Amino acid sequence: MAEKAKIAVLISGRGSNMAALVYAAKSSDCPYEIVLVASNDPDAPGLSLAQAEGLTTFAHPHKGLSREAHDAIMHDALVQSGADYVVLAGYMRILSDGFVRKWADHMLNIHPSLLPKYKGLDTYQRAIDAGDRVAGCSVHLVTAELDDGPVLAQTEVAILPDDDADRLASRILIAEHQLYPATLAKYVTREADPDWILAQVRKRALALEETHERPSFGAPGWRVGSDTTGKYFAYFAQSHHGEASIALLVKTTGLDEQAALIDADPDLYYAPKFYGKSGWIAIRLDRGDTDWEHIAEHLYRSWCQVAPKRLSKMLEIADQF
Repeated sequence: MAEKAKIAVLISGRGSNMAALVYAAKSSDCPYEIVLVASNDPDAPGLSLAQAEGLTTFAHPHKGLSREAHDAIMHDALVQSGADYVVLAGYMRILSDGFVRKWADHMLNIHPSLLPKYKGLDTYQRAIDAGDRVAGCSVHLVTAELDDGPVLAQTEVAILPDDDADRLASRILIAEHQLYPATLAKYVTREADPDWILAQVRKRALALEETHERPSFGAPGWRVGSDTTGKYFAYFAQSHHGEASIALLVKTTGLDEQAALIDADPDLYYAPKFYGKSGWIAIRLDRGDTDWEHIAEHLYRSWCQVAPKRLSKMLEIADQF
């Protein structure tokens, strides 16, 4: 089994969602492990639960400190724990922009509404007052704006005719305890998911000028130019032509560059069976550590080699400014 993702959980109170994550992590096939439970309140009840389960804990009060100063203390504790991801579980602090940037795409939160509805507090009563038939919970990535990051998953919970905020909250909490561990497990293993990997390649390929997608021998491929005269600059290879890896195929300047790339990092690059003799290179995407800026650069360089002259000249002019 692949190495487990290391998770730090931030709490401010009883930490019931933290507990759900802790107990889910006890399963042998869970793809993450909890390496730290931290709080801005040294008396948070959830810390005692974490300690009872043998987990490392950390607490530092925020009173008397600026938001940035307290976030810096918490960030240092997270780094020292070796955490790959930060999971907010009832952490009642608005985080500084700097802290959020440091953990961009690696910090998750759970919110008791069906986002984008009812950001902030009093979500249960607001849903009841609006006459909604369902409420629920959402797991989302944390961004600088409160409760505004991309939603990863949601669970709907029916609103009953006699519900008040407390009764509705108690059922939504059950849904949260189911949703959070499952969503976290899926998110930390996303770079092994062929569909997720393909979506990342597709987004970057289609961001280039005048590109479109067209399958080639059953594999996704991307062309630049018109539907009739366009040329391929990239292919997505998954178990393609007998090769077991998931890879991006792009053009190089020739066999010399292809050989130099393979020599520099033979675990990342290889010569694809079908296209290798013409100077294409395969870049592995299934190692779990893909540098997507690096992938975007390879796509752009390959695009430049086959793009119509008018497009490449336009980009040369734009680069001068």
